[in-house]
Amino acid sequence: MAIVLGTPAVDGVREVIAALREWQCDQAPMQLHSGDIGWNYRLGTAETAAAVRTWRQDGRILAVGMLDSPTVVRMTVAPDAFRDEGLARRLVEDFSLPERGVLPEGAVSIEAPLGLLLHDLLTKEGWGVDAPWTPLFRGLAEPVEDPGVRIRTIGPEQAEDFAAVLRSAFNTSRPTREYWHAMSAGPFYGDARCLGAYDDQGNVAAAVTVWSAGPGKPGLVEPMGVHRHHRGRGYGRAITVAGAAALREMGSSSVRVCTPSSNVGAIATYKAAGFEARPEVRDRIRTA
Repeated sequence: MAIVLGTPAVDGVREVIAALREWQCDQAPMQLHSGDIGWNYRLGTAETAAAVRTWRQDGRILAVGMLDSPTVVRMTVAPDAFRDEGLARRLVEDFSLPERGVLPEGAVSIEAPLGLLLHDLLTKEGWGVDAPWTPLFRGLAEPVEDPGVRIRTIGPEQAEDFAAVLRSAFNTSRPTREYWHAMSAGPFYGDARCLGAYDDQGNVAAAVTVWSAGPGKPGLVEPMGVHRHHRGRGYGRAITVAGAAALREMGSSSVRVCTPSSNVGAIATYKAAGFEARPEVRDRIRTA
């Protein structure tokens, strides 16, 4: 049967999320997670659906991609299709031809999990590799330690706290309180927890959103940030520990995150929160 590339309707994202949840397991490499699409709902429901791509064969979803930007696609493949040659060749075609509606001409990048046959074919086609990222994992079989600071669940009244941390942590003016409202109104926020760490004066110091893929599946940290006025005081470790505890309560088997290897401060924070670094990964890039 032919492999069919498509973009889901708004209601069709639910099936995509279900596939991504099913594909998560502790033994799998770092890959696109259902929480990545959940976090994208901060940009809008229709916008989220428009950013998703699926590859189907005989109606079954074999691969899922999400456009992080017009030139960046993050994707993964069903576990039993990692080395499927027909799928890999179709993916290379669709990523390489702008008329297919995935990536444009010029410089683009693909985030894909280790082990895909896709990587071998991209290398043959002359695609290069970008700067390394470091995946980090923490198992949740054992109880999680107390974070040691005041933790609050972020709700409507704390939406501006959430936005303020993101603006400061990522040095951007884009996040507003509407980020939280749009994300939490999304159809998959039931899989998430948004938490804030506060100092003794009640000022927000850090925030994290964590996403479950269901009981017995690895959860995701996306995003975590510390306000610039509270850096170096352990709030990053504390809010990450709190997020891990929340995921354990939700039944997650582990928690994972991926950060640029150049961000040594973030890596140190996650390690302090009990995460272990895994071998580096690199996006595939086409420079022209």
